[in-house]
Parts: sequence; C-alpha cells; structure tokens
Amino acid sequence: MKAMVIYDSVFGNTEQIARSIGKALSSKMEVETIKVSDARLEQLEGIEVLIVGSPTRAFHPTPAINQFLKRIPGQGLKGVGTAAFDTGIALDDVDSSVGRFFIKRFGYAAKKIASKLSKKGGKTAVPPEGFFVEGNEGPLKAGELDRAAVWANQIMASQ
Repeated sequence: MKAMVIYDSVFGNTEQIARSIGKALSSKMEVETIKVSDARLEQLEGIEVLIVGSPTRAFHPTPAINQFLKRIPGQGLKGVGTAAFDTGIALDDVDSSVGRFFIKRFGYAAKKIASKLSKKGGKTAVPPEGFFVEGNEGPLKAGELDRAAVWANQIMASQ
C-alpha cells in the first residue's frame, strides 16, 4: 500500500506532525512525506492514501495547500483514502472571548481540507484532526507527536 503525506508549515510544528504521521504509517505501508512546495500532481498517481495538513492561518489552510488541492482534477482522488489535519491554538487556550467566538464560528483548517479532498473524489478515512501548539508559533503541546502517531494508526486501520 502506498501513502503520501503532504503538508505546509510556517513555524515547523505542522512539519513535525506530518513526519510523525509518516513515520507511523511507514510500519505498514510505503510512505512519502512531502512539503507542498515540493509536491507534484504526478506523485499522486498510484497512491491509496493521501493525508494533507496545514497550519490554521486566519481559520483556513495556507494558500499553498489551497492551490495544490485546487489543481487536483475533479475526481482525481476517486478511490483514495483521505485524511486531513491542522495545527493551531486550542480553543481553551485562547484568552479573548472574541477570538473564541471566531474560532467557534469559522473553525480550523482541517475540516476545510477534508471537504476539498472529498470533493475531489477522496473517501474520508478518519475525521479531520487538529493538533495543538503553545502560543502563536509553538512549540507543539506535550504529547501531540504521540497523538499524531495514534491518529495515523487509525488511518491504517480504516484501509
């Protein structure tokens, strides 16, 4: 089985999560973990699992992730198991009631990524997942890399 983890990262936190997911998947399948700026559509040929992750930036994935997903043909992920993740500040850690309101209203990046993957024909393997950072730039909260590996195992179990 062949899988690909495509990610974007601003402060390195999302990259750490992506690599943890890739490492966990590699125990059962062939995996390539690629930064979105290095990813090409041709690399999607023959994959059975695609995982896409982004930091949450203004309640959305990064522009680079959005552009990559937009370039995938209409049903280009038909039959591919897909999963989406993001990194961001946990709702409970947001000091401002206005900030919490906006997060509740507009959410995080992973659900938006999952929706785009689904519209491209992907079949959702597991629900979108968020991994949390301390402050605006990180580091990752304690235990998040382990949680990413557990999530990756759930993806494998669904295939």
